[in-house]
Amino acid sequence: MSSFRDLRIVDNFYQTSAFFPMPTVLVSTLTESGQTSIGSYSLCFPYYVAGKDYYAMLLECRNSSNTAQNILRSGTCALNFIEDSRANFKEAVRLGFPGETSEEKMRKCSFTLEAGQAGGDTPRPLVVKEAYQVFECTWQSDLENAYEDIPKVGQLDGVEPPYRNFNGITSKFGVHFILKVDKILMKERFYNAIVGGVKANTFPRVPVDYGYRDNTHFWYTRFIRPIAERIPAAKEADLSTVTYAACRIDPEVQFTDEACKTLVKVPRVFLKTALQGCVDWAKENGVT
Repeated sequence: MSSFRDLRIVDNFYQTSAFFPMPTVLVSTLTESGQTSIGSYSLCFPYYVAGKDYYAMLLECRNSSNTAQNILRSGTCALNFIEDSRANFKEAVRLGFPGETSEEKMRKCSFTLEAGQAGGDTPRPLVVKEAYQVFECTWQSDLENAYEDIPKVGQLDGVEPPYRNFNGITSKFGVHFILKVDKILMKERFYNAIVGGVKANTFPRVPVDYGYRDNTHFWYTRFIRPIAERIPAAKEADLSTVTYAACRIDPEVQFTDEACKTLVKVPRVFLKTALQGCVDWAKENGVT
Protein backbone atom coordinates (compact mmCIF):
# COMPACT_ATOMS: atom_id res chain seq x y z
CA MET A 1 0.00 0.00 0.00
CA SER A 2 1.38 3.43 -0.95
CA SER A 3 2.38 5.86 1.75
CA PHE A 4 1.15 8.78 -0.43
CA ARG A 5 -2.27 10.29 -1.17
CA ASP A 6 -3.23 11.29 -4.72
CA LEU A 7 -3.81 15.07 -4.63
CA ARG A 8 -5.92 16.72 -7.33
CA ILE A 9 -3.93 18.96 -9.71
CA VAL A 10 -5.58 22.34 -10.22
CA ASP A 11 -4.66 25.78 -11.58
CA ASN A 12 -1.59 27.26 -9.93
CA PHE A 13 -0.68 23.72 -8.85
CA TYR A 14 2.72 24.84 -7.53
CA GLN A 15 0.83 26.80 -4.85
CA THR A 16 -2.48 25.00 -4.44
CA SER A 17 -1.40 21.36 -4.89
CA ALA A 18 2.21 21.41 -3.68
CA PHE A 19 4.78 22.85 -1.33
CA PHE A 20 7.18 24.34 -3.83
CA PRO A 21 10.20 26.44 -2.75
CA MET A 22 10.77 29.52 -4.91
CA PRO A 23 12.86 32.70 -4.97
CA THR A 24 11.56 36.14 -4.04
CA VAL A 25 12.28 38.46 -6.97
CA LEU A 26 11.37 42.10 -7.51
CA VAL A 27 11.00 42.66 -11.26
CA SER A 28 11.57 46.28 -12.24
CA THR A 29 10.17 47.43 -15.59
CA LEU A 30 9.44 50.65 -17.45
CA THR A 31 5.95 52.08 -17.62
CA GLU A 32 4.64 53.74 -20.76
CA SER A 33 5.73 57.10 -19.33
CA GLY A 34 9.28 55.83 -18.75
CA GLN A 35 9.04 55.49 -14.96
CA THR A 36 10.31 52.40 -13.12
CA SER A 37 7.68 50.07 -11.69
CA ILE A 38 8.24 47.05 -9.44
CA GLY A 39 6.29 43.79 -9.25
CA SER A 40 7.03 40.76 -7.04
CA TYR A 41 7.41 37.32 -8.61
CA SER A 42 8.52 33.83 -7.70
CA LEU A 43 8.06 31.98 -11.01
CA CYS A 44 11.48 33.09 -12.19
CA PHE A 45 14.09 30.44 -12.96
CA PRO A 46 17.30 29.85 -14.98
CA TYR A 47 16.47 28.81 -18.57
CA TYR A 48 19.59 28.78 -20.80
CA VAL A 49 22.52 27.91 -18.53
CA ALA A 50 25.22 26.59 -20.89
CA GLY A 51 26.03 25.75 -24.48
CA LYS A 52 24.50 28.84 -26.13
CA ASP A 53 25.98 32.23 -26.95
CA TYR A 54 23.99 33.84 -24.13
CA TYR A 55 22.39 32.96 -20.81
CA ALA A 56 18.71 33.41 -20.00
CA MET A 57 16.07 33.37 -17.31
CA LEU A 58 12.40 32.39 -17.59
CA LEU A 59 9.72 34.60 -16.05
CA GLU A 60 6.06 33.52 -15.90
CA CYS A 61 3.27 35.93 -15.05
CA ARG A 62 -0.28 37.08 -15.79
CA ASN A 63 -0.33 38.72 -19.20
CA SER A 64 -2.50 41.54 -17.79
CA SER A 65 -0.09 42.43 -14.98
CA ASN A 66 1.74 45.73 -14.98
CA THR A 67 5.03 43.81 -15.27
CA ALA A 68 3.93 41.77 -18.29
CA GLN A 69 2.45 44.76 -20.07
CA ASN A 70 5.65 46.74 -19.51
CA ILE A 71 7.94 43.95 -20.78
CA LEU A 72 5.76 43.42 -23.85
CA ARG A 73 5.98 47.14 -24.55
CA SER A 74 9.63 47.92 -23.70
CA GLY A 75 11.41 44.55 -23.93
CA THR A 76 13.63 45.12 -20.87
CA CYS A 77 13.52 44.42 -17.15
CA ALA A 78 15.71 43.85 -14.11
CA LEU A 79 15.42 40.93 -11.71
CA ASN A 80 16.23 42.18 -8.21
CA PHE A 81 16.92 39.55 -5.52
CA ILE A 82 16.30 40.88 -2.01
CA GLU A 83 17.59 39.64 1.33
CA ASP A 84 15.44 38.25 4.10
CA SER A 85 13.79 40.67 6.47
CA ARG A 86 10.20 40.97 7.63
CA ALA A 87 10.07 44.53 6.28
CA ASN A 88 11.42 43.48 2.88
CA PHE A 89 9.00 40.58 2.56
CA LYS A 90 6.03 42.64 3.71
CA GLU A 91 6.80 45.20 0.99
CA ALA A 92 7.32 42.42 -1.59
CA VAL A 93 3.87 41.03 -0.75
CA ARG A 94 2.33 44.49 -1.16
CA LEU A 95 4.07 45.06 -4.50
CA GLY A 96 2.94 41.64 -5.72
CA PHE A 97 -0.76 42.09 -4.96
CA PRO A 98 -2.81 42.93 -8.08
CA GLY A 99 -5.26 45.80 -8.41
CA GLU A 100 -3.23 48.99 -8.14
CA THR A 101 -1.65 50.88 -11.00
CA SER A 102 2.13 51.20 -11.21
CA GLU A 103 1.89 54.82 -10.11
CA GLU A 104 -0.18 53.91 -7.02
CA LYS A 105 2.19 51.11 -5.98
CA MET A 106 5.39 53.06 -6.52
CA ARG A 107 4.11 56.14 -4.67
CA LYS A 108 4.34 54.14 -1.43
CA CYS A 109 7.37 51.98 -2.33
CA SER A 110 9.93 51.66 0.47
CA PHE A 111 12.78 50.41 -1.74
CA THR A 112 15.44 52.74 -3.13
CA LEU A 113 16.12 52.81 -6.87
CA GLU A 114 19.38 53.48 -8.69
CA ALA A 115 20.70 53.18 -12.26
CA GLY A 116 21.88 49.81 -13.52
CA GLN A 117 24.96 49.12 -15.64
CA ALA A 118 23.66 47.38 -18.78
CA GLY A 119 24.06 50.53 -20.87
CA GLY A 120 23.20 50.65 -24.57
CA ASP A 121 20.66 52.75 -26.40
CA THR A 122 17.61 50.84 -25.15
CA PRO A 123 15.87 52.49 -22.16
CA ARG A 124 16.11 50.35 -19.04
CA PRO A 125 14.42 50.39 -15.66
CA LEU A 126 16.21 51.35 -12.49
CA VAL A 127 17.36 48.60 -10.12
CA VAL A 128 16.68 48.07 -6.41
CA LYS A 129 19.55 49.36 -4.29
CA GLU A 130 18.70 47.02 -1.40
CA ALA A 131 19.07 43.91 -3.61
CA TYR A 132 22.08 41.63 -3.05
CA GLN A 133 22.16 40.81 -6.78
CA VAL A 134 20.45 42.05 -9.94
CA PHE A 135 20.07 40.48 -13.39
CA GLU A 136 19.55 43.14 -16.06
CA CYS A 137 17.69 41.44 -18.90
CA THR A 138 16.30 41.80 -22.41
CA TRP A 139 13.25 39.85 -23.59
CA GLN A 140 14.16 37.58 -26.53
CA SER A 141 11.00 38.37 -28.51
CA ASP A 142 12.37 36.76 -31.66
CA LEU A 143 12.04 33.28 -30.13
CA GLU A 144 8.80 31.65 -31.31
CA ASN A 145 7.99 34.96 -33.08
CA ALA A 146 6.77 36.28 -29.76
CA TYR A 147 7.11 39.86 -31.06
CA GLU A 148 3.80 39.24 -32.80
CA ASP A 149 2.18 39.52 -29.34
CA ILE A 150 3.37 43.10 -28.82
CA PRO A 151 0.25 44.60 -30.48
CA LYS A 152 -1.82 42.79 -27.84
CA VAL A 153 -0.61 45.22 -25.16
CA GLY A 154 -3.66 46.68 -23.44
CA GLN A 155 -5.82 43.54 -23.66
CA LEU A 156 -6.33 43.17 -19.92
CA ASP A 157 -9.45 41.00 -19.82
CA GLY A 158 -7.83 37.95 -21.39
CA VAL A 159 -6.15 37.37 -24.73
CA GLU A 160 -7.73 35.19 -27.40
CA PRO A 161 -5.70 32.55 -29.31
CA PRO A 162 -3.42 31.74 -31.03
CA TYR A 163 -1.03 31.14 -28.15
CA ARG A 164 2.70 30.41 -27.99
CA ASN A 165 4.24 27.33 -26.40
CA PHE A 166 7.17 28.76 -24.46
CA ASN A 167 7.76 32.47 -25.16
CA GLY A 168 5.17 35.23 -25.34
CA ILE A 169 1.47 34.92 -24.55
CA THR A 170 0.89 31.24 -23.76
CA SER A 171 -2.77 31.24 -22.68
CA LYS A 172 -5.75 33.54 -22.20
CA PHE A 173 -4.25 34.87 -18.97
CA GLY A 174 -0.61 33.73 -19.07
CA VAL A 175 2.68 34.87 -20.56
CA HIS A 176 6.24 33.51 -20.54
CA PHE A 177 9.29 35.68 -21.07
CA ILE A 178 12.68 34.25 -22.01
CA LEU A 179 15.02 36.92 -20.72
CA LYS A 180 18.60 37.24 -21.93
CA VAL A 181 20.88 38.07 -18.99
CA ASP A 182 22.81 41.17 -20.07
CA LYS A 183 24.48 41.96 -16.75
CA ILE A 184 24.74 40.35 -13.33
CA LEU A 185 25.29 43.01 -10.68
CA MET A 186 26.48 41.89 -7.25
CA LYS A 187 27.02 43.80 -4.02
CA GLU A 188 30.74 43.89 -3.20
CA ARG A 189 30.59 41.62 -0.17
CA PHE A 190 28.97 38.81 -2.11
CA TYR A 191 31.08 39.49 -5.21
CA ASN A 192 34.16 38.93 -3.06
CA ALA A 193 32.67 35.72 -1.67
CA ILE A 194 32.01 34.25 -5.12
CA VAL A 195 35.42 35.26 -6.47
CA GLY A 196 37.43 34.48 -3.34
CA GLY A 197 35.55 31.47 -1.97
CA VAL A 198 32.10 31.15 -0.38
CA LYS A 199 31.75 30.34 3.31
CA ALA A 200 28.61 29.94 5.37
CA ASN A 201 28.91 33.43 6.82
CA THR A 202 29.32 35.05 3.40
CA PHE A 203 26.00 33.89 1.91
CA PRO A 204 23.36 36.56 1.36
CA ARG A 205 20.30 36.13 3.58
CA VAL A 206 18.19 34.54 0.84
CA PRO A 207 14.47 34.06 1.63
CA VAL A 208 12.52 31.15 0.16
CA ASP A 209 8.80 31.59 -0.34
CA TYR A 210 5.94 29.20 -1.00
CA GLY A 211 3.60 31.51 -2.87
CA TYR A 212 -0.02 32.21 -2.01
CA ARG A 213 -1.14 29.24 0.05
CA ASP A 214 -4.45 30.38 1.55
CA ASN A 215 -6.89 33.28 1.46
CA THR A 216 -5.10 35.45 3.98
CA HIS A 217 -1.32 35.00 3.87
CA PHE A 218 1.79 34.53 1.79
CA TRP A 219 4.26 32.13 3.39
CA TYR A 220 8.03 32.14 3.37
CA THR A 221 10.95 30.81 5.40
CA ARG A 222 13.43 32.97 7.27
CA PHE A 223 17.06 32.62 6.26
CA ILE A 224 19.09 30.09 8.25
CA ARG A 225 22.86 29.73 8.10
CA PRO A 226 23.58 27.35 5.21
CA ILE A 227 25.26 23.98 5.80
CA ALA A 228 28.00 22.66 3.51
CA GLU A 229 28.15 19.00 2.48
CA ARG A 230 31.42 17.88 0.91
CA ILE A 231 31.24 16.61 -2.68
CA PRO A 232 32.55 13.04 -3.01
CA ALA A 233 36.19 12.99 -4.03
CA ALA A 234 36.54 12.81 -7.79
CA LYS A 235 38.25 9.72 -9.13
CA GLU A 236 41.41 10.80 -10.92
CA ALA A 237 41.78 9.75 -14.53
CA ASP A 238 45.06 8.33 -15.68
CA LEU A 239 47.26 11.15 -17.02
CA SER A 240 47.75 9.25 -20.27
CA THR A 241 43.97 9.24 -20.82
CA VAL A 242 43.81 13.02 -20.49
CA THR A 243 46.90 13.50 -22.67
CA TYR A 244 45.47 11.23 -25.36
CA ALA A 245 42.23 13.24 -25.49
CA ALA A 246 44.05 16.59 -25.31
CA CYS A 247 46.36 15.76 -28.23
CA ARG A 248 43.36 15.05 -30.44
CA ILE A 249 41.01 17.86 -29.51
CA ASP A 250 42.52 20.39 -31.98
CA PRO A 251 45.68 20.19 -34.14
CA GLU A 252 46.42 23.91 -33.67
CA VAL A 253 46.47 23.88 -29.86
CA GLN A 254 48.79 21.57 -27.93
CA PHE A 255 48.68 20.76 -24.20
CA THR A 256 51.70 20.29 -21.94
CA ASP A 257 51.83 17.49 -19.41
CA GLU A 258 51.52 20.11 -16.68
CA ALA A 259 48.31 21.39 -18.25
CA CYS A 260 46.89 17.88 -18.55
CA LYS A 261 47.65 17.20 -14.88
CA THR A 262 45.23 19.97 -13.91
CA LEU A 263 42.41 18.07 -15.66
CA VAL A 264 42.81 14.58 -14.18
CA LYS A 265 39.94 15.15 -11.71
CA VAL A 266 37.49 16.27 -14.39
CA PRO A 267 34.81 13.56 -14.73
CA ARG A 268 35.29 11.66 -17.97
CA VAL A 269 31.85 12.72 -19.29
CA PHE A 270 32.93 16.39 -19.06
CA LEU A 271 36.56 16.02 -20.22
CA LYS A 272 35.96 16.82 -23.87
CA THR A 273 33.89 19.88 -22.96
CA ALA A 274 36.61 21.11 -20.59
CA LEU A 275 39.30 20.62 -23.21
CA GLN A 276 37.22 22.38 -25.85
CA GLY A 277 36.76 25.31 -23.50
CA CYS A 278 40.53 25.55 -23.12
CA VAL A 279 40.98 25.43 -26.89
CA ASP A 280 38.36 28.15 -27.45
CA TRP A 281 40.09 30.40 -24.91
CA ALA A 282 43.51 29.70 -26.47
CA LYS A 283 42.36 30.65 -29.96
CA GLU A 284 40.68 33.81 -28.70
CA ASN A 285 43.94 34.84 -27.02
CA GLY A 286 46.44 33.72 -29.65
CA VAL A 287 47.86 30.86 -27.56
CA THR A 288 49.02 27.68 -29.28
